[in-house]
Amino acid sequence: MPENFFLLLFDTIQRDSVISFPMLGNLTIDPPAYITVFGRNIYLYGIVIGLGFLIAILFCSANAKKFSLKSDNVYDVILFVMPIGILGARAYYVAFQWDYYSLHPNELLAFWNGGLAIYGGIIAGAITLLIVCKVKKIKPFAMLDLIIMGLLIGQIFGRWGNFFNREAFGAETGIFCRMGLTDPSGNTIFVHPTFLYESLWNLCIFIILCVLLKKNRRKYDGHFTLLYFLLYGIGRFWIEGLRTDSLYIGHTDIRVSQLLAAILVVFSGVMLIINRKKSFPQEITETAEKEV
Repeated sequence: MPENFFLLLFDTIQRDSVISFPMLGNLTIDPPAYITVFGRNIYLYGIVIGLGFLIAILFCSANAKKFSLKSDNVYDVILFVMPIGILGARAYYVAFQWDYYSLHPNELLAFWNGGLAIYGGIIAGAITLLIVCKVKKIKPFAMLDLIIMGLLIGQIFGRWGNFFNREAFGAETGIFCRMGLTDPSGNTIFVHPTFLYESLWNLCIFIILCVLLKKNRRKYDGHFTLLYFLLYGIGRFWIEGLRTDSLYIGHTDIRVSQLLAAILVVFSGVMLIINRKKSFPQEITETAEKEV
């Protein structure tokens, strides 16, 4: 079957499809994309992402002391990082889909129709965080370590927003862990549930960081950030190769997210090796142990 025909079929099925999971006894779900309140459509994608943001902020605020920070510091940073991060995610997506948006400038800011890229959000958010921390005299890399854990919570929830939106699925497959998409005509294809892969991968990273934090194994400010880049990059490189909706560099076959993931894995791996003997002074370690 020609690739362009498959992509057309896949896009059609995603718009109005029933989802099934053969690995779960052929569990079948037909989740609504939105709910209507007082005549207005409220998309579940936004609700799920909003819930993730809320839990992330509460987590960061509650655990600020373990990073030698104050709860107020978290709110000072989030106030700027969240909106600019969303703009960064949108700008990143638009930049690599410029052939389309150059012809539809009225849709440049219409992110509510889809089109946010996590790496753009991370880059814009990280730069904003560093600037705010400098102005507010907050330890930037300690804040990064804390915010990274909140980011993981947001990503874990956010990928389920993709589920309700029927997007971010992978290529057709016949493996055990597959997801069926059935259109109104009864045509079914089975694909990689890449949204699920990434959500579970992020959950594993979050658990690892929580265990390290509990055991007081965060050795220096920036340690968790490097671990995130390494572990998330490994997972994203693999998962991105399974997707059919990747952003590409120009008209090449190079996937932007895979390239950036590979760069981050190499960079963070090298930095972790360089800093392997680095650790907090003993008095700071003992204080952290009491707070945990």
